[in-house]
Amino acid sequence: MTDYQEVRTTEHEQGKGMRLATFKVTQLIWLGLVLLEAALALRLVFKLIGVNAANTFAALLYGITGLFVAPFVTLIGAPSADGMVLEISTIIAMFIYVLLFWALERIVYVIFYRPRGPRTVNQTMVAEHTPVQPPLGVNQTTTTTQAPSGATSQTTVTENTRPQPPESL
Repeated sequence: MTDYQEVRTTEHEQGKGMRLATFKVTQLIWLGLVLLEAALALRLVFKLIGVNAANTFAALLYGITGLFVAPFVTLIGAPSADGMVLEISTIIAMFIYVLLFWALERIVYVIFYRPRGPRTVNQTMVAEHTPVQPPLGVNQTTTTTQAPSGATSQTTVTENTRPQPPESL
């Protein structure tokens, strides 16, 4: 006799999709901040060590980061010596962008985040017992289902798969 039990579990939680989407959006915001801060830090270092502005990579970096530093350029002067420049405006821009991105991330979180809601778990237990030796050509299956409320139902299916002899005339 072969005995086995199979338990099937399904789970559903309200708001799970919205929480995942909010998490992904906030991660993208932080990724954008990291990329911007890295570019601004590289600009600061390049200006500080006096990199040749005619170089293609330096010109590209200065062009892209110039858009983000432009609002802060006239705030304070930039001390320089022998072609090396300490861009204090870039440091201020880095600080301001951290605050802006943090505020944006918090706004997205507050507006779209949903706390954990009720969680629904359904379990179905199926117990099947096979007789020692059913007659050849006969299949019998007994299925017992127990709901979470404790109610039990049992179904027995008998199937005759043995071919019938033709009827005599």
